[in-house]
Amino acid sequence: MLGAVSWTFRGLLGSFAPLSARTHRSWAERSHLLADKVAVLTGSTAGIGFAMAPRLAQDGAHVVVSSRKQQNVDRTVAALQAERLSVTGTMCHVGKAEDRELGVATVKVSFLGGVNFLVCMAGVSPLVGSTLESSEQVWDKARFWGAWKVGSLLQRRQGSLTAL
Repeated sequence: MLGAVSWTFRGLLGSFAPLSARTHRSWAERSHLLADKVAVLTGSTAGIGFAMAPRLAQDGAHVVVSSRKQQNVDRTVAALQAERLSVTGTMCHVGKAEDRELGVATVKVSFLGGVNFLVCMAGVSPLVGSTLESSEQVWDKARFWGAWKVGSLLQRRQGSLTAL
């Protein structure tokens, strides 16, 4: 299935696919692409966030992973540091105001120079039923408030905020 999706995607891009800047960069060039940059990823101990973290670190960024569970943060940091990647972690449940405030304060103290990239991927699963049938309040709990409050990490007003 994934092969078919990948083939279809390449087919849609046609001749433009090889034009990607990433395709033509060597490992040495890529490893300094994000040098001296800090990337904070919420909800990054599994799934898409866990896949993004090593790539950002391989491109030279210092990555801060986060999760609502400390054991997930510890496991992810250990795995990425074992690959000699620059990574730290903090426990932060973006659905809880007190956790957001503590998480933001921890990162601000650790990185006085500021954060360059903030990728908000933390989500909230409804206790009962389908995610698509969740109330607006459940969606807002992590998606809007998480990105909005944690977005204060981009003090310099020069960074990038992505909410997935």
